[in-house]
Amino acid sequence: MEKKIFNKEVTADFDGTRLDKFLQSQIKEISRTKLQDLIREGHIKKNNVIINEASKKISLGDHIEVKFPLPKETHIKPNKIALDILYEDDDIILINKSPGVVVHPGAGNYENTIVNGLLFYCQNKLSNIGGKLRPGIVHRIDKDTSGVIIIAKNDFAHVNLAKQFSEHSIKRTYEALIWGSLRPSNGKINANIGRSIKNRQLMSVRKDKGKVAITNYKTLKIFNNINLPKISLIECELETGRTHQIRVHMNFKGNPILGDRHYGKSQKKFKKIDINVELKINNFKRQALHAKSLGFIHPKTGKELFFKAVKPKDFDELVKTLTKASI
Repeated sequence: MEKKIFNKEVTADFDGTRLDKFLQSQIKEISRTKLQDLIREGHIKKNNVIINEASKKISLGDHIEVKFPLPKETHIKPNKIALDILYEDDDIILINKSPGVVVHPGAGNYENTIVNGLLFYCQNKLSNIGGKLRPGIVHRIDKDTSGVIIIAKNDFAHVNLAKQFSEHSIKRTYEALIWGSLRPSNGKINANIGRSIKNRQLMSVRKDKGKVAITNYKTLKIFNNINLPKISLIECELETGRTHQIRVHMNFKGNPILGDRHYGKSQKKFKKIDINVELKINNFKRQALHAKSLGFIHPKTGKELFFKAVKPKDFDELVKTLTKASI
């Protein structure tokens, strides 16, 4: 396989323009960040001289050449794992991720992730912007969160979708079971999120630092029983997508997600309630959080699309148990 080569002479419209901005205008299927990486790695020449500075100005008549490196051989092993595919075409795949499955390989976990399954299913035909550990991955949800995620099959789709995520135009809704009931029952949480001072592996609401984080929520059902701590089923729509956003915001409100071992509460003792109900609640070993739907603009067709993912069995059965116990 030969390297793909781009050749272009600078026209008057780009006289005095930064090299990376010029390339971005000419090679739309690759992100500016990726182009800057190519510059730093020595893949771009101006008048047959390698240029390593993205900010280098170009002039009328300059000859710009880009030699795209061949895709790096991935060392991530393809695995034949079950993928609940909601939709697929030449550019994207939408998957209903099961709880307990990691999206992409990382330290200590290089097999049986969504990426391993995609490499087997797609025969390596995925975008490579995310690098060898995250081919096709535009966004992710936590290991113990279930629900819909979108995968990019090529760099053009990846760049387009990443822009939609960065501009917060993608519509994402989640369902969660929380302790207690929210006040007000429907509302908006606007509280910055950053690394926790107490534990750098976790996030927290930060007044002094952090990034803007906005969660819109509404209460769908409150499970009431005199012997049962109050639990609510809520729906959240994200305006931003910070790490652990819903989990952190619910904890901040004093209504952590049921089963959340990092931001939630420990097991509870109940009064005179059916032991099976108590066990069902206390034995739910993950955060009861499900990425319910995803709405976006298709990167190639421009059509508005919307997909829903059904709740997994454990979440659905817990809702049924709570519904029955609250009658």
